[in-house]
Amino acid sequence: MEKKPFHPRPPRPAAATGPRRPATPNPRDKDPHVTNERITAREVRLVGDNVETGIYSIQEALRLAQEQELDLVEISPTAEPPVCKILDYQKFLYQQKKRQKEQKAKSVKVVVKEIRFGPQTDDHDYNFKLKHAVGFLKEGAKVKAYVFFKGRSILFKEQGEVLLLRFANDLEEFGKVDQMPILEGKRMTIMLSPKKK
Repeated sequence: MEKKPFHPRPPRPAAATGPRRPATPNPRDKDPHVTNERITAREVRLVGDNVETGIYSIQEALRLAQEQELDLVEISPTAEPPVCKILDYQKFLYQQKKRQKEQKAKSVKVVVKEIRFGPQTDDHDYNFKLKHAVGFLKEGAKVKAYVFFKGRSILFKEQGEVLLLRFANDLEEFGKVDQMPILEGKRMTIMLSPKKK
């Protein structure tokens, strides 16, 4: 049998590994609003203190903004025609950020710190946990203290309640009781929240 001559296949061209072209940045990514020459509408409705409210051609609106050395900012792009305002755009963005920061500060998440006791907690351990609770309440966190009953220790539930009431009493200066001791399964819990200064 005659052998066929071996012809190696030419190597495949390697995939282009040069630097990839960066994606064209979308101007809207950086700025939440369309401003000045980037506004594509032919007509806009101008509103604000420094202008007579009405519908203007885009050229006229831009001219008015330039005269006042301010920016033309599209504030309601979906309206027909889009609503624009003449203002200092950087100042406007700064005030918006400031407002968002203030709102965020107001809607602070409530932190709940847990403190666990046994029904037979000794004084040293109790005082140590009390000190922690004072710290948590001073920081503005809520404190959820509970007595955990293991096995037959559930027989000491009155002792657990006394312990939690003593705990609430010792923290009277720093926190107020949101919920009196309640037994849920093997846990008896009390909730305290910091006193407003």
